[in-house]
Amino acid sequence: MKRRNRSSRIRALLALAVLAASLAIALTTPVRLGLDLRGGTQIVLETRSTATTEADRAATERTLEVLRGRIDALGVAEPTLVRSGDHRIIVELPGVQDPEQAADVLGRTAQLTVHAVLGTAGSTEPTGGTGSSAPAGERVLADESGQPLRLAAAGLTGQDVEGADARFDQQGGAGWHVTVDFTGTGSDRWTELTAQAACHAAGDPRRRIAIVLDDKIISSPQVDPSVVCGAGIPGGTTQITGSFDDAEARELALLVSGGALPVPVETVEQRTVGATLGDTAISAAAWAAVIGTVLTALFVIAVYRLMGLLATVALACYGLISYAALAALGATLTLPGLAGFVLAIGMAVDANVLVFERAREEYTARSRPSPRTALAGGFRGALSAIADSNITTLIAAALLFLLASGPVRGFGVTLGIGVLASMISALVITRVLAEYAADRPAVHRRPRLTGIAGSGWVRTRLLRRDPFLMRRPRRWLAASAAVLVLAASGILVRGLDYGIEFTGGRLVEYATGTPVDPDRARTALADAGLDRAVVQSSGDGDTRITVRAEKLTDDQVATVTETIGDLGGGTEKVRNELIGPSMGDELRRNALVALGLALGAQLLYLAVRFRWTFATAAVGALAHDVIILVGVFAWLGKPVDGVFLAALLTVIGYSVNDSVVVFDRIRELLGRDRATPLPRLTNQALLQTLPRTVNTGMGAALILTALVVLADDTLTDFALALLIGLAVGTYSSVFTAAPLTVELHARRRRAPRPPRPGRRRPDSADTSLPRVR
Repeated sequence: MKRRNRSSRIRALLALAVLAASLAIALTTPVRLGLDLRGGTQIVLETRSTATTEADRAATERTLEVLRGRIDALGVAEPTLVRSGDHRIIVELPGVQDPEQAADVLGRTAQLTVHAVLGTAGSTEPTGGTGSSAPAGERVLADESGQPLRLAAAGLTGQDVEGADARFDQQGGAGWHVTVDFTGTGSDRWTELTAQAACHAAGDPRRRIAIVLDDKIISSPQVDPSVVCGAGIPGGTTQITGSFDDAEARELALLVSGGALPVPVETVEQRTVGATLGDTAISAAAWAAVIGTVLTALFVIAVYRLMGLLATVALACYGLISYAALAALGATLTLPGLAGFVLAIGMAVDANVLVFERAREEYTARSRPSPRTALAGGFRGALSAIADSNITTLIAAALLFLLASGPVRGFGVTLGIGVLASMISALVITRVLAEYAADRPAVHRRPRLTGIAGSGWVRTRLLRRDPFLMRRPRRWLAASAAVLVLAASGILVRGLDYGIEFTGGRLVEYATGTPVDPDRARTALADAGLDRAVVQSSGDGDTRITVRAEKLTDDQVATVTETIGDLGGGTEKVRNELIGPSMGDELRRNALVALGLALGAQLLYLAVRFRWTFATAAVGALAHDVIILVGVFAWLGKPVDGVFLAALLTVIGYSVNDSVVVFDRIRELLGRDRATPLPRLTNQALLQTLPRTVNTGMGAALILTALVVLADDTLTDFALALLIGLAVGTYSSVFTAAPLTVELHARRRRAPRPPRPGRRRPDSADTSLPRVR
């Protein structure tokens, strides 16, 4: 008794410490919102090798530092730049709604060179490079007016530049210009170049100095007539003049002063989300969370009464712990991550339901037990099932974190945190509250108030009827096979609508003032020369239109915006995504690898924890669920993208959860009874765990239904996939995994066993053995 009280006090202190720390973190550290929630642009750049420089890790690091200087000069609040692997840089620019300009500034190599002009070139001589007979280092480029000039080898480079600044000439009226300051060595070279140019007469092209940025002459001024031959311009300062406005002058100064990129970069992925879309997503997900949680809490309280009420309090504590963990780890909360946060509420309910159902069994199995004793038995009996089911979900979350990118990776982080928080909520906080309540004298006098002093409505009817579900397991397998074929035929007949994440391309989403018919928009875009664009309605009332194409340039996007604006009475660009072909291939490959690794990891874990027949049956049920979910999305014409991948891996975790609970009960029954045939034991395990399956499924279904009804389009498809997966996974754990286990066990028993080494099997042709006549 003293030992039990000591353990209770330790759990209570642990719960108070966790809640106090979580509350302190939540009040002092805000959670960082992803760009899909607060609006902005994310650009993924990939470094490319040149003939002289290899794009290795060191070159990528130097490139990142140059980019950081450019972004700081742009004045973007709270930018994020991180290296991803050896060749990629992820740039997040909150609040930036013009991705084309941002990508242009970041992607330009900014190779600044200064050349002496050797004269004009003939009209037949190619521009933009060195001529076939030109001396080494010489090149031909067009000046500001289009006149081809012959340029000597570079006399100065960007390494000779100390700084640059955009200025406005108020006195001379020359407008905006860029002042370039050279280093000490660069100053001497500048004086030498201008001294040689000053030796030519005014009007002679050779008196000009060409300033070249990224193979383009941006300024080619003549040396002032006051400069005498051989003297040059001292001071190491020059001005780049032109028809600049303030933005162009500042951008040019930024590129020049920021320095050249060590290696060229290519934009392989680009996402832009409008701030209004992020606000709408947060509001919709928040309402879905509130309504779904309230409905789930009411359901749990109706089923488990006082224990259900305490579990609801523990759910609120779960939310606080999850939020604090996100803030403490500095994790970014994305749109799918927000859905994962809501989804994990259902998983927290599952752990409580497992405990309460086991407590009901303990109460009905003993004569005149106390609620406290039944609860202790419930927590003890449910521990292994909770651990196994949550570990399988953590495997899926870890794969998402390792293999996915962007918002889907954020979902993996949130899901993993949610699983760990749900275990603390159920095994520590709920237990402390439940045991404290169970020790109250009023609860002792009214044990039915607890909600665990009885078998429950579902269990009572199952025990009364005692159906033998595993009498003919092959019938269930045949039914599962029929559903599997029906769903898989959708993949063959309709095909899969891969999102641009897997195919590459560009997608732009617009919010229009008035509804726009997709067919009419498709016709208008075809008339504008974009006949290969895919136009779809993505919202209620056709006021949200998405346009997708394999190749869509910035000029074509402007044409699309104008066309849709004419049809819809004005538009707002709420989403703009660009995925390069190489990135699409990589994401598609990673999706298949993630799926394969998920199945392999589940098989390995279950084979270690259970029998290989159990593991094979569980993975077979997983494959069954995955194919059905993909097939249903094919029939519905829903997109298969990164968010769908997150839902698919979550369904895998859900499906294994149900199977693990059943297998855990079969293992427990086998430990107590080796004489009863496996089909009868499996049937008994199904009947004992079915109340948990029903109650957990109802809790999760309420959360997901709220997401389907209230969330925005992206989360709607995500929640729909999870809702379908929940239904299919619940079915397969009972009518696919369990019958398959029985069949595999029966085949194993019928298979002939090889003889043991050193012993010979009796054979009719063996005359060395004695015979009885």
